[in-house]
Amino acid sequence: MTEEERIQTGLTGKFEFLTDKVRVGHKRRVWAEVDYPDFRKVLDHAVKYMNFSILCTITGIDEGERIGLLYHVAREDGIMLSLKTYTPKDNPAVRTITDAFPPADIYEREIKDLLGVRFEGLPAGRRYPLADDWPKDEYPLRKDWKPKDKKEATDIDPSAAPK
Repeated sequence: MTEEERIQTGLTGKFEFLTDKVRVGHKRRVWAEVDYPDFRKVLDHAVKYMNFSILCTITGIDEGERIGLLYHVAREDGIMLSLKTYTPKDNPAVRTITDAFPPADIYEREIKDLLGVRFEGLPAGRRYPLADDWPKDEYPLRKDWKPKDKKEATDIDPSAAPK
């Protein structure tokens, strides 16, 4: 049994609800899909008992009716676990993980700015990466986002372009 398979078995053995939701992608990669109410107990278990001590990044994805969140954590041996969870797009809110991984704040601020997910418990701080004067409730990585007060690309007169 490979180390990745041991991680898969360890997760499904501890959390029955993960049966058929954990897969070994390839060498040094394990993927798990977790309903949000169970997300934190799976993350905490991976950190405390499986040595996933490095937060690599958090990725946000507009999936239509919901926002997908991928938390990529790694071990010192290079094995990465990607935990995917969801929040509804019409009211996207999750708890911050800065208590477990303080550097998560930069990723959470980015996802908040670009996709509109509220991270409850995230310490106050500057916006990132958008400017402080960026319009409220404008999330440029949402699939349904369109810039306000901007001409559509098809409305631009090509003869007016700089030469």
